[in-house]
Amino acid sequence: MGDGPLVLLLHGFPQFWWTWRHQLPALAEAGFRAVAMDLRGVGGSDRTPRGYDPANLALDITGVIRSLGEPDAALVGHDMGGYLAWTAAVMRPKLVRRLVVSSMPHPRRWRSSMLSDFAQSRAGSYIWGFQRPWVPERQLVADDAALVARLISDWAGPGKAEFPDEATLGVYRRAMAIPSTAHCSIEPYRWMVRSLARPDGIQFNRRMKRPVRVPTLHLHGSLDPAVRTRSSAGSGEYVEAPYRWRLFDGLGHFPHEEDPAGFSAELINWLKDSEPDR
Repeated sequence: MGDGPLVLLLHGFPQFWWTWRHQLPALAEAGFRAVAMDLRGVGGSDRTPRGYDPANLALDITGVIRSLGEPDAALVGHDMGGYLAWTAAVMRPKLVRRLVVSSMPHPRRWRSSMLSDFAQSRAGSYIWGFQRPWVPERQLVADDAALVARLISDWAGPGKAEFPDEATLGVYRRAMAIPSTAHCSIEPYRWMVRSLARPDGIQFNRRMKRPVRVPTLHLHGSLDPAVRTRSSAGSGEYVEAPYRWRLFDGLGHFPHEEDPAGFSAELINWLKDSEPDR
């Protein structure tokens, strides 16, 4: 939607592009070209048999920027989309004008928190559960994807009773029920854990030592039960550019849906700020 500098929106788990339905018109009205894409294997994208490591998924994202005929984009990523936005900013810095990440620490910070912080490891227990073969896929689609509704409800903050409503949960449940979506949406998390001691994972972790050199806005809900605030805080050490940390009081894992007006205002004001502060 809209015309102007490109803003590419990247969804997280267990969602798809529709999660940005509030930000698309807000960004367009503010003078941006807003595009929300489905990550590989989710929504309307291809369900390939492989390619779910962060390097390949980040190249999907930068490939979309090029396919849209744009020289660069401001990347806005939530959850897994945020993990990949961090990755794309390191791997293809010339294609990333600005970086906005919500509800996800820098990949190196995520790795250290999951391995050394028991509270974060427990909060992210669903990721450990994803390592089992076939069982998680069956659980995700059982009873018309009831688990999707439960995860979104459990991860949302308690202060926003209007999110998630049954209609919204129904949209996400139907999207997960599309054949092969459950398997494809789990594969990135399997790579994140199974590669920890493998050469490809070690190489990726080493590559992510390279600093992010674009202005970065880092957003987080203070009551996020899936990714703890202390896990995300400190990601600024990997940014050698203006970095702004913003904590949304009383919100959970989905600040862009729990308080869409507040999130959009924060995002747009920062994108329009010609001199974002550190």
